[in-house]
Amino acid sequence: MLCLFEFLLVYPKKQKKFFLNSSPTNYQSCDLKNHIYIYICIYYWILRDLKSYMSYMTTMAHRLVSICLCLCLCLVITDGAPEKAIITQLPGFNGTFPSKHYSGYVTTNESHGRNLFYYFVVSERNPEKDPVVLWLNGGPGCSSFDGFVYEHGPFNFEAGKTSESLPKLHLNPYSWSKVSNIIYLDSPAGVGLSYSDNETDYVTGDLRTASDTHTFLLKWFQQYPEFLSNPFYISGESFAGVYVPTLSFEVARGIDAGLKPVLNFKGYMIGNGVTDEEFDGNSLVPFAHGMGLISDDLFQEITTTCRDNFWNSSYAGCGELLEKLDDNVSGLNIYDILETCYHSPNSRNITPANIKLPSSFREIGATDRPLAVRKRMFGRAWPLRAPVRDGNVPTWPQLLNSDSVPCTNDEVATAWLNNVAVRKALHAKQQNLTWELCTDNIVYDHDSGSMIKYHKNLTSRGYKALIFSGDHDMCVPFTGTQAWTRSLGYKIVDEWRPWIYDEQVAGYLQGYENNLIFLTVKGSGHTVPEYKPREALAFYTRWLAGSKI
Repeated sequence: MLCLFEFLLVYPKKQKKFFLNSSPTNYQSCDLKNHIYIYICIYYWILRDLKSYMSYMTTMAHRLVSICLCLCLCLVITDGAPEKAIITQLPGFNGTFPSKHYSGYVTTNESHGRNLFYYFVVSERNPEKDPVVLWLNGGPGCSSFDGFVYEHGPFNFEAGKTSESLPKLHLNPYSWSKVSNIIYLDSPAGVGLSYSDNETDYVTGDLRTASDTHTFLLKWFQQYPEFLSNPFYISGESFAGVYVPTLSFEVARGIDAGLKPVLNFKGYMIGNGVTDEEFDGNSLVPFAHGMGLISDDLFQEITTTCRDNFWNSSYAGCGELLEKLDDNVSGLNIYDILETCYHSPNSRNITPANIKLPSSFREIGATDRPLAVRKRMFGRAWPLRAPVRDGNVPTWPQLLNSDSVPCTNDEVATAWLNNVAVRKALHAKQQNLTWELCTDNIVYDHDSGSMIKYHKNLTSRGYKALIFSGDHDMCVPFTGTQAWTRSLGYKIVDEWRPWIYDEQVAGYLQGYENNLIFLTVKGSGHTVPEYKPREALAFYTRWLAGSKI
């Protein structure tokens, strides 16, 4: 309205008779044209100022809405993550975390009191944009703290000087949290620090585990809504070759059904993963021959007699020949044939109680990490088709048909995760819960069958998949993985070639249509990020970014 006041000040100087200051008589004597002119001007300026005023108010309204949205966004970023879950310190670590850490429980079944434990490491690079990755270790029945402590977690664990002292923690330069937000999950209930108040939950299987973990994810993202728009990936190794595809299928199906919140699921990644009884079971013979572990004559005799069906052959003479193969490889470390393995005088009668590892093993197989490769990775070189019993390493078909999970102990992780102060720092249950690397407290049914159909379904729908193998793993040999990825029948779009890290060949890969990649890691065993941490971080970073590996 400022223009109207300007008119009232200026117009009297131009007109001898100003109607607002005149008497009624004078007003009536004013020139009619002047009156009309005055009214038109006043009306014009009122309309002009009203338009300006409305424009001003509209602009202010837009600004107010923007401010409110920014405030809401700030509230989400600062208050989305549950405050009670934040970790402020960890026993054994003296320093500043490179990013925020959270841990705690998500209840997946209220009536049963079924609670899954997670440890969440926020990305050290760009948390708002970097992918969120779920990590699962295998078993079935093994804790994902295996990956946290020994593979790609934010810390390297240095064993204490005595059995009573806690490990010392140092920052891991090859942590996967360098480029991603990563969730380590103990699943199913009964594994690691996850538990249920109803022990019937400890009888489970592939399908129920996938469904329960999907419930965990939906509830977790509700607690951490600021990460909901980030690209989301599912990853794991070993028996997670079953966990990952079945869970990925559940997630994809939930997205199709419109379940809320809608996850920004992009794909999955599996290392040395169990996939299919036939492909996995038939992988040892060509692996052993290719690695020079058996003679040409024995290889030809086995392939002819067993007719290329090694895992479940009933042909006459096949079993005896496979026993010969067992004898040839029984002195090797099943997780990495390059690693040294301790042998007792009688390998057939050894038990966990009489296994004694010499102190020199602390120097054997040392990696870039302060802690040497785990004692369990030196393993006990059991015959691959031996009966399942404590301390034994069976073949995968035997493992899948077993009611318990044979495993060995990890002293560093066990000492740390069963410490009262550590449990308190992690917001973990204190009573009646002993952490074990792998547990036999669950009864697990491999009820999902072959993973081939899951991989076919997911990749054909556009979800990207990276299938990688340490090429010296005899537990899940790369030969089986290479065979099943080829069996999907996809067109090759990236011919077999080396992939490079630090100007050196780090392994080989073959790319298929539908965003499927098979990749090997040269010189690595069963747990690639442990044996080759630098190379693992390299292909992980490139793949997540969509770059050429």
